[in-house]
Amino acid sequence: MDKIGPRSVESLLSKQVTGTRYFFLNLAPAAGVKGVSVTLGGRERCNPDYEVRRKSYSYHGLEYVAEGTGVVELDGVAHELRPGCVFAYAPTTRCAMRTEPAKPMLKYFVCVTGGDVARRLRKAGVGPGVVRALAAHAEIRSVVEDLVREGQRTGALARTICAQLFELLLLKIEDAAGAPAQGDPAQENFQRCKALIDAEAERLMTLREIAAAAGLEESSVCRLFRRYHDTSPYQYLLGRKMNLAAAFLVEGRGRVKEAAQRVGFADPYHFSRCFKGVHGVAPSKLLKHSRQA
Repeated sequence: MDKIGPRSVESLLSKQVTGTRYFFLNLAPAAGVKGVSVTLGGRERCNPDYEVRRKSYSYHGLEYVAEGTGVVELDGVAHELRPGCVFAYAPTTRCAMRTEPAKPMLKYFVCVTGGDVARRLRKAGVGPGVVRALAAHAEIRSVVEDLVREGQRTGALARTICAQLFELLLLKIEDAAGAPAQGDPAQENFQRCKALIDAEAERLMTLREIAAAAGLEESSVCRLFRRYHDTSPYQYLLGRKMNLAAAFLVEGRGRVKEAAQRVGFADPYHFSRCFKGVHGVAPSKLLKHSRQA
């Protein structure tokens, strides 16, 4: 993005980029509109000499670095940029950005306006002036690619679709922010426990087994899940088991008793109570419905 002058396409976009894909939905939105409205956005690969400085901009912006490295300075605070970094700015944010010439950035940007923009960005953890480094960001790129593609369409619902995709993008950013930050042992331990449960949900049955497999104390595993997932490790394990059981039944791979055994329940009645507690419906009813579909 380049220096801002009059509100025109040329003033909104940088010329120091290649491989561009842009979309324009609503460059002159009505004042005082509530909610969040996407105005423009796109993808661009920075030239080695890419450098911009601006004191203001026409819209709120959210940017995501998919490849390469660089530096962004927001209201005088410098941040390193690398793949997975997302950051936001307000119309009044002073912004300076440059790429590393040896590793030019490929980045996406989405410009938005509306009365709820600043609040919604803050809720997702990327309020104006904030830079977040997301360890797991493949889904972020997928969503923003969809947003660019839909924005380039001329259909009557393009604005609505892009608004929904932008909301999905914020939710994905908020979710990905739970991934371990570099050098944070607590988050790394939590992600290791969570990944262990995801992979071994059929076999694992107790907190003791989870802690032993992760090489941690049981109390430590409980604290990690309360801190980063707002639930207990057993409840997370139970949810994973019941999701696997539901998939087993819906796919027609066996009866309720077999689904129970598959996820480690010797007592099908206890399994049925747990299943209904998680999904709100008895496994027998889900099986019956899937057979009628």
